[in-house]
Amino acid sequence: MIARIVILLLAVVIVPELYFQLRRLYRGRTPWWKNVLIWVPCLLMTAYTLYLAADKNFIPANAWLVYVYLLLLGLYFVPRAIVALCMALGQGAKPRRRRGRSWSKIIGTIVSLLLVCVLIYGVTIGPRKLEVKRVGITLSQLPPAFNGYRIVLLSDIHAGSIDEHLLAAAVDTVNLLKADAIAFAGDLQNVSSAELKPVAAVLKSVKARDGVFSVLGNHDYCSAYRKGEPAATLQADEQQTVAMQRSFGWQLLRNEHRAIRRGASTIYIAGTENDGGDKHPQKADFTKAVAGVPDGSFLVMLQHDPASWQRSILPKTSAQLTLSGHTHGGQLALFGLRATQVMGKNDCGLYEDSGRYLYVTSGLAGLLPFRFGVSPEIVVITLHSASVKK
Repeated sequence: MIARIVILLLAVVIVPELYFQLRRLYRGRTPWWKNVLIWVPCLLMTAYTLYLAADKNFIPANAWLVYVYLLLLGLYFVPRAIVALCMALGQGAKPRRRRGRSWSKIIGTIVSLLLVCVLIYGVTIGPRKLEVKRVGITLSQLPPAFNGYRIVLLSDIHAGSIDEHLLAAAVDTVNLLKADAIAFAGDLQNVSSAELKPVAAVLKSVKARDGVFSVLGNHDYCSAYRKGEPAATLQADEQQTVAMQRSFGWQLLRNEHRAIRRGASTIYIAGTENDGGDKHPQKADFTKAVAGVPDGSFLVMLQHDPASWQRSILPKTSAQLTLSGHTHGGQLALFGLRATQVMGKNDCGLYEDSGRYLYVTSGLAGLLPFRFGVSPEIVVITLHSASVKK
């Protein structure tokens, strides 16, 4: 998979430059020294691409260099590749007609400009456009005493790359909502507990009547993303991530559950560690998480990866409602289409299977500070009991 991505990146950087170089040589109008200078950005990007491919870590030590690299790809190299492709197709379709070549270049330029506009919006306005979504779900097993119970769902804070003003605004909004419970569905950090220290005071201020319940996401296990470091160092860092969440006053659920009571009625909130299948950390134990929950009880399951819903949660538990994150909604949507719709069946929003529900939030941030068509979100889920007459 990584090899394919590297090959694709190298193709985007090198092939268009070869195409334009051949055109310059054919016309013979460009001095040799200009040809050399034109190749410098391409060679630098090629060298850095190979450096990234050789780096064992998921994120290099200096993440901002990666952001600059990706920004250059989006603002210069990808648009250049689009123009080159359109021109080549125009030449192939109408090799003897200048008008055909001219229109192909115009089309390529227009598409490239649109891409640049999407990128500029996506790195400036998009990541800061916070939305509050309200969802009502009617559930057959919800005790009447919990009718109207409100859970605020948060996920994917990705401390280390999230805009701290956005995080502060999100926390203020959550506290104003005065929810019964807050559920955090994982990925609090990128790759290190050190990323949590600048935002610790803000996260500690999150409050709800019955508390904040959280689980770990794949990025919260730094050993999965930092290769070559001593195992003891990575284990200590993961323990620090756990300790910091608990220091916020959050109830971190690691294959366990909590009971919430209203009078004589009880519901349960369970949380498992990441159930990532083959690609991400697999530490979930659903049997352990629900051990002791009485049969027929109403159960909410927190699990970072929504793919776990059909793979594990539906067959292994009786959870009537599962809350997840992980996908970020793809962070990019065009005409209602998201890349994650192809990659996963349940990628964003509310899903139902035989009266059991899954809600996948697009979260607050991501490893890359980019959003277009998929805003950072806070989700207010109101539970309704089917036995309460409207």
